[in-house]
Amino acid sequence: MNTITAAQHRKLPLATPTDLGADATRDISAALTALLADVFALYIKTKNFHWHVSGPHFRDYHTLLDEQGGQIFAMTDDIAERIRKIGGTTLRSIGHIARLQRLLDNDADFVTPDDMLAELREDNKQLTVLLRQAHALTSDHNDHATTSLIENWIDETERRTWFLFETTRRAL
Repeated sequence: MNTITAAQHRKLPLATPTDLGADATRDISAALTALLADVFALYIKTKNFHWHVSGPHFRDYHTLLDEQGGQIFAMTDDIAERIRKIGGTTLRSIGHIARLQRLLDNDADFVTPDDMLAELREDNKQLTVLLRQAHALTSDHNDHATTSLIENWIDETERRTWFLFETTRRAL
């Protein structure tokens, strides 16, 4: 019988049992970790605009962005936990996010409300593209649970895009 002491166990790498192969775990974990970085970037941008929106539609935009920020933030734990469930590891720092994110930050001192909403609309559209790419990957590896989660995230992201589109329609 092979007995592992508590000290030895602490030195073992994180290894969650899964029936997915090593290639699937590696590929899906990497795709989801990059996706997680994008979701965090979108969350921060959404909250940035929520905090800095101004003008005659302040209350409506402030509320919309707060709701969307909450929905985006809720995705983060689900993504990270899914990565761990299949035996991968995920983000460890803000620097790690910055190295992986594909959605761009906005550090401008001032952004008009119309430009804020238009930028978030385009970011959500881009996130949908990235989610579909991850969906194809998880489907190829027969990771049905992750594929199912991604389908829900696509629907939520398309809804945010739709709301931002309708809100900015007059500005197009």
